[in-house]
Amino acid sequence: MPQMAPMNWTMLFMFFTIMLFMMMMMNYFMYPPKTTKLLTLNNKSKYMNWKW
Repeated sequence: MPQMAPMNWTMLFMFFTIMLFMMMMMNYFMYPPKTTKLLTLNNKSKYMNWKW
């Protein structure tokens, strides 16, 4: 089996690194956050309830 050139190893490393980052981003943006809407509604009601 012939040895791979160093440039091929670099390209292979870059390819898998890009794939890793793409999978991480897809996994992060797949589900919308549910807690932020509840927190903003609770905070608004807490701060908008003025007692004059």
